[in-house]
Amino acid sequence: MKRLLNCTASDFNAMNGRQLRQAIDASEGRVMLSEVVCAVTPLYPGLTNAEYAAAFGADMILLNLFDVDRPNIEGLAVENSEHVIKALKTLIGRPVGINLEPVDPDADNAETLDTLPKGRTATRESLEKLKAMGADFVCLTGNPKTGVTNAAILKSIREAKDVFQDDIMIIAGKMHGAGVKGEAGSGIVDQDVVTEFTRAGADIILLPGTGTVPGATLEKTEALIQAAHEQGALALTAIGTSQEGAAKETIQQMALHNKMAGADIHHIGDAGEHGIAAPENIMDYSVAIRGKRHTYIRMAASINR
Repeated sequence: MKRLLNCTASDFNAMNGRQLRQAIDASEGRVMLSEVVCAVTPLYPGLTNAEYAAAFGADMILLNLFDVDRPNIEGLAVENSEHVIKALKTLIGRPVGINLEPVDPDADNAETLDTLPKGRTATRESLEKLKAMGADFVCLTGNPKTGVTNAAILKSIREAKDVFQDDIMIIAGKMHGAGVKGEAGSGIVDQDVVTEFTRAGADIILLPGTGTVPGATLEKTEALIQAAHEQGALALTAIGTSQEGAAKETIQQMALHNKMAGADIHHIGDAGEHGIAAPENIMDYSVAIRGKRHTYIRMAASINR
């Protein structure tokens, strides 16, 4: 198995979820994941936000606000909407995943919540549709004002593992409070939650990146990542607080702190520009964690390789 740093489109096309995880693990904290909103007009007309993110150095693309009941990616026209994920993978030559949200009807809400369409929630039906569409991974997490709780995520991990087995990689966790009392700031996650998620079948534990939410210090993030590693999972540090649109120096500092903490995957969110991080911040983050060599190779490699 190659490390992800050396993989090209043909390698990604042949991987299942277990193999993708192995390739990430072998890359020693040098994997860049960009989240993009696929349900809005892209940054500039004519392409998808995923294509822009890939062009600026992202190894993996995570689609936010994707509805499995009404599959659509703005900027990408397909005859059969059920094939839109596979069409995107053909265009960018990278692994593609989808956010699904484990909404908790019993959540103690801190604010007025949004009502999500069924196709964006982490039901068994949605998980099965995601698998049929050819996604490489799922991210079980919550957008702002969705009422997603750790308890609901735990249930969804078990359901996803039963549906996917080793075929699709499972990422799970919260990058902000998602509108829930007691699960914001330093209360978002602790080592017990990390252990529960891992034992339930999560391949990657999603954690708030250092400096993204109150209490997300280098020391605490490092301890949580160590807990994930001890349980046999990998860790993803996420920027989900609109700081993906912050200054270059802020992004570089976050990148180095997350790498020092032990992150296996570095996530950058979708709210820097219109449904995407500021594209140059994707590149600057990538250069900070792996230098120009690997960043430029990822940016330049043909999808025909």
